[in-house]
Amino acid sequence: MLNNQTAEKLRSMKLPALAAEYVRQTETPNMDALTFEERVGMMADAEWLARENNRIKKLKKEANLRISAACFADIDYRPSRKLDRAYLARLSDLAWVKESKNLIVTGATGTGKTWLACAFGTEACQKGVRVAFYRTDRLLNELAVAHGSGNLNKLLAKLKKANILILDDWGLATLNALESRFLLEVFEDRYGERSTIISAQLPVAKWHGLFEDSTVADAILDRLVHNSHRLELQGPSLRPLSFQNSSSQPESSRWPPPELHERDLNANDLCGKAPSGGNKPSEAPDGGLKPGVVGSESN
Repeated sequence: MLNNQTAEKLRSMKLPALAAEYVRQTETPNMDALTFEERVGMMADAEWLARENNRIKKLKKEANLRISAACFADIDYRPSRKLDRAYLARLSDLAWVKESKNLIVTGATGTGKTWLACAFGTEACQKGVRVAFYRTDRLLNELAVAHGSGNLNKLLAKLKKANILILDDWGLATLNALESRFLLEVFEDRYGERSTIISAQLPVAKWHGLFEDSTVADAILDRLVHNSHRLELQGPSLRPLSFQNSSSQPESSRWPPPELHERDLNANDLCGKAPSGGNKPSEAPDGGLKPGVVGSESN
C-alpha cells in the first residue's frame, strides 16, 4: 500500500518514468541485493532517459522533416555518387552549426538531396539542436501571408529560433523583388548566429540569376554562400531504380501503394510499417537500405 502511495506521489510530481522504475524495483525479486545508491541511481537514469527521449521526439515533430526516417546510417555510398565518406563524417559532428555556417546540397533531380538534408536534420534533433524544414516556395507563401496580416516580424522571430533552417527545392522559380526582400530578412537574421541547409538542383553559380534585383541578390548570396560547406551529389537518378523495384512486385503487396506519393509518407510508413501482407524495407549487406525501398535516397 505504501509503495502504491509513493508511486502515485511521484506521478503527481510529473516523474512517471521514475515512478515506473520504482514500481519495477519493488516487484522484482532480489532487488535488495543492490545498495540504496544503486537503486536510486537506476531510478534517476530511467527518468533522465525518458525526458531525453521525449525532448528528441518533440524536436523531430517541430522540425517537420519531409523524410523523418532519413539518417546517416542509411546513406548510399555507391561509387557513381562520388560521396566522400570522410567529408560527410566531419560534417556529421555538426561543428559547423556551432560556427553558424551553412550547408549547400546540389545535384540533379532524384540524386537524394532532400533525403540527405533530412538526414542532417535528424542527426541535429538527436543532438538536441532545433531544426525547421520548409520547401522554399511554401516558406515564401507563409512570409507573404504574414506580411499581409502584419505578422511578418512574428514569423521571422520564429524562423530565427531554429538553429538549422532547411530550405528544400531552392531555385525552382525566379524571385520577385518582394520575395527577395523576404529572404534577405531571413538570412540577415541568421547570419553569424544560425545555420541554413539549402538543397537545390540549380548549381550555385547560377543562383544570382534567380533574383530580379541584383543588389539584393548580392546581399543574400554574400550571407548564404561564402560561409558554407558544399555537397554536390552525382550519378543517375535513384527514382527509376525505385520504380523498377516496386513494379516487379504484385500491386497488392507493394508498400507504399503506388497511389501514395513519397512526400506524403509519415514517419511510421518510412520506418517500415506496412499493411498485412505488405513488404517492409530490406537492408543491404552494408546495413543501408537497398535502392528502391521505402526511405531510399531518391529525393
